[in-house]
Amino acid sequence: MTIVLVIVLASLLSVAALLAVVRLYRGPSLLDRVIAADMLLATMVGAIGAEAAINRHATTLPVLVVLALLGFVGSVSLVRFAVRQQP
Repeated sequence: MTIVLVIVLASLLSVAALLAVVRLYRGPSLLDRVIAADMLLATMVGAIGAEAAINRHATTLPVLVVLALLGFVGSVSLVRFAVRQQP
């Protein structure tokens, strides 16, 4: 059961990351690219959290907190920059 769970989780996270990269590459506007980058970072946090849960260790918790804060601050700052650029 655990092997099936790992395979399904890895494939779902891979598809989510691939779709985020496609949107990051093809996004017509800056805000689309910001959202795609935030989704890619959220997928990375989910993958690291899933790995920590499967292996039952909490040593990656500071990494998860830093990545979440980085994603939040980066998204907010880029959106504020984009709002100032619009007439």
